[in-house]
Amino acid sequence: MTATETHIDRERRIAKRERLLDRLRGLDSLLVAFSGGADSAYLAWAAHQSLGDRALSVTALSPSFSQHDRQQVEDLVSQTGLRHEFIRTNEIENPLYVANNADRCYHCKTELFAEMETLASARKFAAIAYGVNADDLQDFRPGHRAAKEHQILAPLLETELTKSEIRELSRQENLPTWDRPASACLSSRLPYGTPVTIQNLSQVERGEAILRGLDFRQFRVRHHGEMARIEIAPEELPRALEMNLTETLAERFKRLGFTSVTLDSQGYRQGSLNAALFRK
Repeated sequence: MTATETHIDRERRIAKRERLLDRLRGLDSLLVAFSGGADSAYLAWAAHQSLGDRALSVTALSPSFSQHDRQQVEDLVSQTGLRHEFIRTNEIENPLYVANNADRCYHCKTELFAEMETLASARKFAAIAYGVNADDLQDFRPGHRAAKEHQILAPLLETELTKSEIRELSRQENLPTWDRPASACLSSRLPYGTPVTIQNLSQVERGEAILRGLDFRQFRVRHHGEMARIEIAPEELPRALEMNLTETLAERFKRLGFTSVTLDSQGYRQGSLNAALFRK
């Protein structure tokens, strides 16, 4: 419990945790969509605690899933003993996904849930769940529509768990994801209307590996054609603005094929590319 947290906050969080575990115990068996982020990791852990081997966490591998994220998943599985498998999804073969319109996530999640339904049918799993939480409803997330269409359970949302509560519960269980920076698929770095290609995704992945190698923690490489726009968390931005580092970033990003590199003075903000959807 943090210094600013009240006793009521703590009791409310504990009550939500118990409701979540009770909800999961009531299922015969469960597949969990597990991306490696804090939310899906906590759901995967809770399902494992509640159902044991009757729970299976599933991670989809595709060109939009970075090697770094895969390693994060493998590390968590190794540390927690989760029952886990990787599967392949082929959303990049869908022209509607590649077009990268505002409903891109809908097509991605439709592919994921269809593959998970096939697996659930073959293995006799009773249900499928994913890690949407109560805060996610405040953002533009067309993937939720796909989840409803496929009747995917949302246990964290059902129990009204927020992102901060999930992080605190994860910390208490010593899950390494408790303070993992917010993450998303590589395609989310491309402005709507920019086609999703292997080359674009590779440039983003390699660019973010550069930032990670320079010990930045929260960032995004936004792909604007020949220009890379780098967003770095405001608290880390002063170091990025140091002249030598700025020159280093420009030089290394140009080697990736970008002709210009800009450091966004507003810093990292989640879903910044969604702002274009709401401009009049």
